[in-house]
Amino acid sequence: METVRHLAAHLGLDLVAVGLLTFAIYYPRHRRRDLVPAYLALNVALFTVVAALAEVGGNGGLALGFGLFGVLSIIRLRSDAVQHEEVAYYFTTLVLGLVCGLPHLAVGLAAALSAILLLVVYGADHPRLYARSRRSVITLDTVHADPAALRADLARRLGEPLHWTVMEIDYVRDLTVVDVRYREPEPGTPPRAEAAERPVRQATAPSWETV
Repeated sequence: METVRHLAAHLGLDLVAVGLLTFAIYYPRHRRRDLVPAYLALNVALFTVVAALAEVGGNGGLALGFGLFGVLSIIRLRSDAVQHEEVAYYFTTLVLGLVCGLPHLAVGLAAALSAILLLVVYGADHPRLYARSRRSVITLDTVHADPAALRADLARRLGEPLHWTVMEIDYVRDLTVVDVRYREPEPGTPPRAEAAERPVRQATAPSWETV
């Protein structure tokens, strides 16, 4: 009975932690409902595996290690479907399930470690952190032979370019595809063209980069 109460305490802590991560931090910021059940199911499934393996293998040991390796190896993150910040939520979900699922770890210590994880994710993905920094892949209806002219065009269309890479140049259709990171102008201020003489660094052709 004591083991059941101990496991229930860890499960309750895990559900509270992953609930805060999913419903209080992730969803209000990213609004992707399709990933909510993925986070919850992944976390609870990992908690179940950890708790079962730890119970069978005492304090864990070799069986726990191989079991966790098998669980983690089946998780695939497609870069075209999951953004980098969402990968952070995936790994935090995994770690919360690991920490809260270990029955031989004190509940107080597990709660403290979970709180640290939640605070780090809350701060690292806060909307006010680099609030005006953006990334876009855009197609321009022209080909710029001069990187300074390209920078001025990006500044006129988007805002202050921070870094860009030319991904494709099509001389037949007169198109340029650019992956650009930029800073949005202040609200109410239209994008302004910047001076072309600002120093730029040309990378290996046909890509240009600036830092």
